Amino acid sequence: MDSDQADLSGPSPLFSSTPLLSSSPPLLPSEAPLSEAAEAELLDGCEEQFTNLERIQNAILSCEADFSADPQEQSLNRLKATEAELAQWLQMEPRVLSTNPEILLNAGKDEMQKLVSELEMIAACCEAKRNNLAETLQREQTWLKKRQEVLTAATNHVERLRIERETLSEHSITSVLLDIKKKIKKMKSYYDQLTEVLADILANHFPLPTADASAGKRKKNALPDQNDNLISLNKILELLMNRTLQSPHDPYVAADERFWPPYVEMLLRYSIAVRHPENSGLIRLESFC
Repeated sequence: MDSDQADLSGPSPLFSSTPLLSSSPPLLPSEAPLSEAAEAELLDGCEEQFTNLERIQNAILSCEADFSADPQEQSLNRLKATEAELAQWLQMEPRVLSTNPEILLNAGKDEMQKLVSELEMIAACCEAKRNNLAETLQREQTWLKKRQEVLTAATNHVERLRIERETLSEHSITSVLLDIKKKIKKMKSYYDQLTEVLADILANHFPLPTADASAGKRKKNALPDQNDNLISLNKILELLMNRTLQSPHDPYVAADERFWPPYVEMLLRYSIAVRHPENSGLIRLESFC
């Protein structure tokens, strides 16, 4: 009993690396041919059994001719015959085919060879099933390990967030908000400064045409004076930027008589602005991204 319990408590051999069949089973010695006397005895026994079978078959055929046509009576007769056969088999003592030891040895060898073949097939099936179970176990263990790693990482992240939330007090939130407001104010100041510098550069280097500068052109080309309606390059850029920010779905501005053509041409040539693909009178600020 103790040895059985020890065997049960030990590791299961299902997934062990040791194969079920450590080595091929020993083969039985090759069958030797029967002697003439044994072969003659075996043939005599077979003929006797065949004669008995013929006699029994003739008796069955003669009995079947006397069967009644009534199905119920036929069923009762079959039941009585089956019961009588069962009682006869229970009273019969089993006997061997022959008492010749040579015949019995050869018959035993045949049965052993069949049994060995069947056991080899069962062992091969068990080996294949064990290998499949081992592969499945390996995959499940790998999957479990990955899920445990994910669970550990998620747990650590939640714990870290909880600690950060507990340590983040109201004072720290206020200080963060004040810092953000300072940065926003600093950026607005820097933006205003850049806007002023850009306006000064545009005013100094890109002024509107004056009446004196255009007087000679009027004498040559006889064009009417339109300088009063022109807007500065700074204003043009401001209109384009405001239009892009306020309505990004429709960023085009009409380049009417207020836009001085040289300025528009310069913006287009240096890819600061682009024309509408279907309407050349509309321009927009180029997407600098």
